[in-house]
Amino acid sequence: MRLSFHGADRDVTGSCHLIECAGRRVLIDCGLFQGSHDLEADNAAPFGFEADSIDFVLLTHAHLDHCGRLPLLSRRGFRGEIITTSASRELAQLVMLDAAHLQLEDSQTRARHGDANAKPLYTTTDVTNCLDRFGRTAAYGVPVELAPGLRATFLDAGHILGSASIFLELEEPGQRRTIVFSGDIGSPGHPLLRGPVTPPHADAAVMETTYGDRLHKSLTDSVEELYTAIIDTLNRSGNVIIPTFALERAQELLYFLRAGVEQSRLPNSIQVYLDSPMAVSATEIFKRHPECYDPNTAEMFKDGHDPFQVPGLHLVRDTAGSIAINSIRQGAVIMAGSGMATGGRIRHHLKHNLARPECSIVFVGYAADGTPARRIIDGAKHVRILDEDIPVRARIYTIGGFSAHADQAALLAWHKATGAGRTFLVHGEEGTMAQFASRLTGTHVVMPKLGDAFDL
Repeated sequence: MRLSFHGADRDVTGSCHLIECAGRRVLIDCGLFQGSHDLEADNAAPFGFEADSIDFVLLTHAHLDHCGRLPLLSRRGFRGEIITTSASRELAQLVMLDAAHLQLEDSQTRARHGDANAKPLYTTTDVTNCLDRFGRTAAYGVPVELAPGLRATFLDAGHILGSASIFLELEEPGQRRTIVFSGDIGSPGHPLLRGPVTPPHADAAVMETTYGDRLHKSLTDSVEELYTAIIDTLNRSGNVIIPTFALERAQELLYFLRAGVEQSRLPNSIQVYLDSPMAVSATEIFKRHPECYDPNTAEMFKDGHDPFQVPGLHLVRDTAGSIAINSIRQGAVIMAGSGMATGGRIRHHLKHNLARPECSIVFVGYAADGTPARRIIDGAKHVRILDEDIPVRARIYTIGGFSAHADQAALLAWHKATGAGRTFLVHGEEGTMAQFASRLTGTHVVMPKLGDAFDL
């Protein structure tokens, strides 16, 4: 039995872990590297294993940093089975196709600027071929027999729609081990999804540490801060720009904007623009999976009340509609991807609003080191956006309580439930990970580096 690490090691992106047991090789996630380092080289580099040697991929959820290299894995020879939940299967298709389109656009732009070697990491054809590898659908709490000596159980992680932690039962002649992979653990108490399921006891745990060094502001206080930011900006005759992750964050914000109007906290005349084809499609997928919802939200759907329907909501898919938003000088709440402002339509809205003191930029999610979002949050006076140096004059809000990741207290509670004698910390910045490690007791803590391997 062997465990090796091939992504999200002392970093927050590119999740990819490999279990070898009973003559089979099982990959947990195969994500894209995102952030400030040499992404193109990292993503195109060898995986650290042969793609055609992998028998199964167990996908925890559909965020790009967990599923984004699956098409590349398939192109390099993977012919095994990808297993995930029904919702994750739908969302992963959406996310991977979007990534392929963005990569093509980026390579074409670079080629026009003289880069003769510009090419996408993978194509939409690669995504289509990868989708053929999706096999059985996992239901929460129901064990999946992978092979003799290998059994996986998906547990609701409460992070995004369809997200899961994965409990593996491993058996070889003379030994039996259990190991639980956290995936990304959700923050309890949010209105859309159920909270994360308490994990079972396991011999070892591989767990994320994204916010392992801090506590989140309460969700109630965060919603109040959002409403205040919007009202203050409307009173200044500006626009509210919200860099938004398309999966879960966009839907949760729509939920609270609707509630704000219904409770007369926000004006009924508010104009909200969801400028993200992927977020619009993801919202439609959300409506098809009530099995993931918090009971109260599920009841709203059952009663025919759409929790995402804000008065004055504009769903923007096409480029022309997105461009038209740039002519709006005041009174708009504009939500667009990407959440870290590394690409997508949000860059255009920042370009047109970041230098305007009457406007506000509201960050409601994680921003990795080196990203434009992090630079703005950290107080940069100028930011490079679409090859222009844009002064930062807008009012900046950073609202942490919306995070879809568990904070330190919730992570510690999740880990305690596992009773793991050995803990591998992943998916976190190194300093954060070290702080979280110092809070763990009764377990041997390992902070693996890329390529490290361990006998179980």
